[in-house]
Amino acid sequence: MPGPLNGLRILELAGIGPGPFCAMMLADLGAEVIRIDRKAPGFLGGGGTIVDRGRRSLALDIKQPDATAIVLDLVESSDALIEGFRPGVMERLGLGPDVCLARNPRLVYGRMTGWGQTGPLAQAAGHDLNYIAITGALCAMGHADRPPTPPLHLLGDIGGGGMMLALGIVSAVFEARQSGQGQVVDAAICDGVSTLATAYHGMLASGKWTLDRQANMLDGGAPFYGCYACADGKFISVGAIEPQFYALLLERCGLDDPDFQAQWDRAAWPALRGKLERLFATRTRQQWCELLEGSDACFAPVLDFEEARAHPHHRARNSFQETDGIVHPAPAPRFSRTQGAPGPVTRAGQHTDALLAELGHSADDIARLRQRGVIA
Repeated sequence: MPGPLNGLRILELAGIGPGPFCAMMLADLGAEVIRIDRKAPGFLGGGGTIVDRGRRSLALDIKQPDATAIVLDLVESSDALIEGFRPGVMERLGLGPDVCLARNPRLVYGRMTGWGQTGPLAQAAGHDLNYIAITGALCAMGHADRPPTPPLHLLGDIGGGGMMLALGIVSAVFEARQSGQGQVVDAAICDGVSTLATAYHGMLASGKWTLDRQANMLDGGAPFYGCYACADGKFISVGAIEPQFYALLLERCGLDDPDFQAQWDRAAWPALRGKLERLFATRTRQQWCELLEGSDACFAPVLDFEEARAHPHHRARNSFQETDGIVHPAPAPRFSRTQGAPGPVTRAGQHTDALLAELGHSADDIARLRQRGVIA
C-alpha cells in the first residue's frame, strides 16, 4: 500500500544532517521526493547513504542560470521545498521564497538551519553540539564531575531539526490545501530542542529539577534510573521510577536492604547507586536479562547498533529491513492501512535525464545542458 503522504511532491535541495533526514521521513511515508544534488558534491556528499533512500536525484551546478530555471520548473509542480543553507544563500541563487512563491503560490518553503532565519547568530557557522548547547539541554547531560557529554546528534539535528521540519511541512501543506496559500516554515534546531525540553522547564518551574548535572531523577542522579556495568563488561539500563516498579526491581534483585526504602531521599542516592553498581557487577548482562527483561522492573540491556538488529523484540516487529543488501531501520510511525516502506538508496544525479525529460527537455536539450556543465 502507498504511504499516507502518497500524492505529496517534495523538492529537496541537498544538504547534510537534518534536511536529508526530514526528506527521508517524508519519502518513507509515501511522498515523492526529488533531490537536487550538487554537480560537484564535495563535503556534502553525493548520495548513496541510507538517509538518501527513497528519492529521485537530479545533479545540477546550482549557480548557473539554466540550473536555476530547472529548479523553478520543478517548484511549479511541488507541494513543498526543503533547503538547509545559511539565511540569504537561496536568495542569492535566485531561489528565495519570494521567487518560488511567485511561481507556485501554494508552495510550502521549508528552511532548515541551526540558529534560525533571524537573530544575532543567524549567519554564524555551527553544528548540532552548538545548537543544543545554547538551549540548556547540553548542560544537563553527562557526569557531574566532568564537562557535559556530547550526545549523538539525535537530539539536535534529527529531533529538534529534521523531525520538527517534517511536522512543519506537513502542517503547512494541510493548511495550504484549505487556504490556497503557501508559506515559509522557519525550522531552527535551537528552537526545536527548546520545544523538546518543555517538560524540563516545567519541572524547573515547579521545583522538581535542579540545575546541577547528575542530580535529578532523569539525568543519572537517581540510582533507580541509569545504566550499570555487568560482570562481562557489558551494560544494562534500569528505569524503575514508579513505586510498584521500584519494588519489583528490588524483589527480583533480592534486595532487602532497608536503605533502599528511601527511594526519594536525594542525600541517599550516591550510596544506593554504589550498592547497585556492586550488585550488577556480579552477573553478566545475559544473566540480568534472564532475570529482569520483560518484567515491570523497567529494564533493558544496553545494546550496540548491530546487537539491536538481532534483538527478538525488533525481529518480531520487523524494525529493521534489508533493501539491496543494506539493513535499514523501518519507517516510523506505523500505520494500520497505509504503511510506508524504505525506498532504494539513491546516487547523486541518478535520475537527471529522466527528470529533465519529464519537464519537457528533449535528448538534444539534455546533451547541450551536459556539455555546458549545467548538469552532471
